[in-house]
Amino acid sequence: MSTRIQSLQARRIWDSRGRPTVEVDVHLDDGTMGRGIAPAGASTGSNEAIELRDGGTSFGGYDVQKALANVMREIAPAIIGHDALDQRAVDDTLIALDGTSNKARLGGNALIATSMAVLHAAAASQRLPLWRYLLNTTAAPDDQSVILPLPEIQIFGGGAHAGRRIDIQDLLVMPVGAQSMAEALAMVAEVYRAAGDLMADAGRRAGVADEGGWWPDFANNEEALQMLTRAIEKAGYRHGEVMISLDIAASEFGSGGVYRPGLEKRAYDTGEWIEVLLRWLATYPILSIEDPVAEDDTAGMIAFTAAVGHKVQIIGDDYLVTNAARVRDAAAQKACNAVLIKPNQAGTISETFDALQAAKACGFSTIVSARSGESEDVMISHLSVGWNAGQLKVGSFARSERMAKWNELLRIEEGLGGRARYAGADVLPLVGG
Repeated sequence: MSTRIQSLQARRIWDSRGRPTVEVDVHLDDGTMGRGIAPAGASTGSNEAIELRDGGTSFGGYDVQKALANVMREIAPAIIGHDALDQRAVDDTLIALDGTSNKARLGGNALIATSMAVLHAAAASQRLPLWRYLLNTTAAPDDQSVILPLPEIQIFGGGAHAGRRIDIQDLLVMPVGAQSMAEALAMVAEVYRAAGDLMADAGRRAGVADEGGWWPDFANNEEALQMLTRAIEKAGYRHGEVMISLDIAASEFGSGGVYRPGLEKRAYDTGEWIEVLLRWLATYPILSIEDPVAEDDTAGMIAFTAAVGHKVQIIGDDYLVTNAARVRDAAAQKACNAVLIKPNQAGTISETFDALQAAKACGFSTIVSARSGESEDVMISHLSVGWNAGQLKVGSFARSERMAKWNELLRIEEGLGGRARYAGADVLPLVGG
């Protein structure tokens, strides 16, 4: 039967922070259906796709009735009749219909939920798991190997994810020494538990942050790094087996070349702030740093990459906002060596894929990522596998909207049996370099 889009339905549902978000169902002529849910970030790059919120007093201004109306009144008539198997054509229609550079007219949340729903529907129509459908449609015939991603998993939340209790937004671990996804997640479970026990013993276990990491009850940023290093050791792992990844999210406390981290009680210029980061790198088992300086500090990104880009993964998130052109520019300038891939930053699945492909062509590492406001949707688990991204960042090892995605990878690995290969340190040529 036909895989043309027959109808759409949009509704308001609730994300992991209890805020409204957009859910879209796409129904095809053959009776199959796909569902997409728009995630939402807390710290956002100024150049990413704009969520359309209602403003006013309802739900703190976060309601999405305007975005829902746009799905039904404008988006649905524009894409009904399109073939769901032609994702590019559907997404190009959405982009042209919105007509803005940042999806501000119809709303990035309306567009990404629709784009995701179309992709889910297409896979369902072919009776394939999404990761396999993606691999079949986006990989070359001789590039059909299935790689399970190296996880980046938050142990301590911070920044905008924890009331700015500390300045570092995410303190995460990377189980580079694991041999399988099952082993990788078991290793993280032990580190997460050890960190909780250490905080409890110190009388500092105050709860969890937005993404499920332990609430950061620390006197300063470095104390958090010390505690995470201790947790890795308490869990029984050497630094070469479990490494630290930091999301600095420096745009949250820096701009114009001046950095004012709240816990440091002083201002730094770019050079001084980079010196702080270099000292941390020399002291702790840190393998990856995301947004080390602010999104407007290209000179700082270039300087930091020149200093340590040969041995540390330097990720652009707010700096690159899942944008292919920005990725190519950053590669030309040697301003980082990896990119975070967030579908809702781009606004459509096709633009997300373009950013990932641009990064691979430039020799960058690619990390598919969730947002702090998430749902039960597990698409990004499938994107990380089907696109052979190599890495996945979901948040912490707690809360069901996070664990749904990690558990989905376990199911994929089990279903593949001996054909699955865990990325591990293979996706990080910098390890040991």
